[in-house]
Amino acid sequence: MVSFFVYDIIFLVLFSLCVGIFLYRNKSNLKREGLMYLYRTKVGMQIIDRVGGKYKRTLKVLSYFAIISGYLLMAFMMYFLIEMVYIYLKNPVLVKAIKIPPLMPLIPYLPSVFKLDFLPPFYFTYWILAIACIAVFHEFAHGILMKRYGVRIKSTGFGFLGPFLAAFVEQDDKQMVKKKKFEQIAILSAGTFTNLVLSILFFILLGLFFMVAYTPAGAMFNTYSQGIVNVSQINSIDGINITINNYTSQEVLKLIQENNLTEDLVLGTNASSINLTKITTFNETYYLPLENLKNQLENNEVEQLVLYEDYPAIRAGLRGTIIEIDNQEIKSYEDLSEVMENYSPGDKIQVETRDGKEILNYELELGENKNIEEREVRGMGMFDENRNLLRKVINALLFFKEPATDYLPKGDSNFIIFIYNLIWWLAVVNISVALVNMLPMGIFDGGRMFMLTIAAITKSDKIGELIFKIATYFILLLFLLLMGSWFFAII
Repeated sequence: MVSFFVYDIIFLVLFSLCVGIFLYRNKSNLKREGLMYLYRTKVGMQIIDRVGGKYKRTLKVLSYFAIISGYLLMAFMMYFLIEMVYIYLKNPVLVKAIKIPPLMPLIPYLPSVFKLDFLPPFYFTYWILAIACIAVFHEFAHGILMKRYGVRIKSTGFGFLGPFLAAFVEQDDKQMVKKKKFEQIAILSAGTFTNLVLSILFFILLGLFFMVAYTPAGAMFNTYSQGIVNVSQINSIDGINITINNYTSQEVLKLIQENNLTEDLVLGTNASSINLTKITTFNETYYLPLENLKNQLENNEVEQLVLYEDYPAIRAGLRGTIIEIDNQEIKSYEDLSEVMENYSPGDKIQVETRDGKEILNYELELGENKNIEEREVRGMGMFDENRNLLRKVINALLFFKEPATDYLPKGDSNFIIFIYNLIWWLAVVNISVALVNMLPMGIFDGGRMFMLTIAAITKSDKIGELIFKIATYFILLLFLLLMGSWFFAII
């Protein structure tokens, strides 16, 4: 079966060709502004005039919701940006694990390029549909509020930067600046409010589609039992003894580099073997991929390491989604927890997992439970849902899924996955645009909205412009810190 990626590339080529032909045939109606060509049209003007002129009372009420949501998004985005800067500066190991540059635009195939396994594929088909949805509704919302508050619309149209599209509603700037500040802010926040509403609707649709099209099919297993170990307690790595007294993480890292240590320890069977590095303390044995160990040690302030404990699951090389325990079907993580309550440390169990299309079988002897508050028996396996910031955000968005539970499509898997991922990206791109567009800096709607707000509070346009400039430079500084910390973390 031909991969959808091939069809997507064909669609990208055909779409680009069609855009090129359209631009050539309409070159007399195009106007170049910078790198972008603008095509002005009267399409949509009737809808804008009708809605903006007929439903004035309703639009006045919606204006308040748009403004309030705009301020909330602005506050959240500034908090999120400052929090990101703090995380990037304090946790270079986490930054290195995330891989993706913090200011990378959302372009087709981005998750595949950076191997972000916690994001679905982002095909050109998804991208162009998301951009069309965002641009059309965003600009129409601006236009409708312009009509509502009596700002003349010169034209509507589309912008072209190669195959990349944009939409615009061109207002009469002289009329715009003469309007009351409330009316200007309402017009500016209308597009973002529409994107926010669309995002909520798409997430609701995603949940409904998921409940209809997917069924729980196992307990997810993506990590082994972990323990916290002080760096100073380690006495050997990969068989190399550490003889330094009161050593630091940098000295341990130097030992690894000088001895050219590799992952020469193979655990598990031939069908499910894993390569790891053995780490020992004075009375315990641990394992970890060497790259993971290096990443933790590279943090100069680290005093403790997170290592895999020496339990049967890791010795057997357990991997995949757990679907059976002693012939008892496991459909969810809750099923796994309930089944494991019937066993005690030392019991032997038969575990069946599914890894892609492969079915694997293991015999495990359960390890001791060191923490009596845990429901599952240690060593059987655990699920780590929050390995980095992006995963935390994504898990919060997927509120309709049971934690640590794998799901399979009920019907044609390729079609169902395609539709699910399409709805997912429509929701995510809309909320992303809504957030970024409310940043209080020059190029975004949030910038002028912020300036007008300060001017209204201080009753001085000059003060509003001054504080707006300060805010813009402050955000640019935050962006510089983000990119700088990312760059130095990955080199």
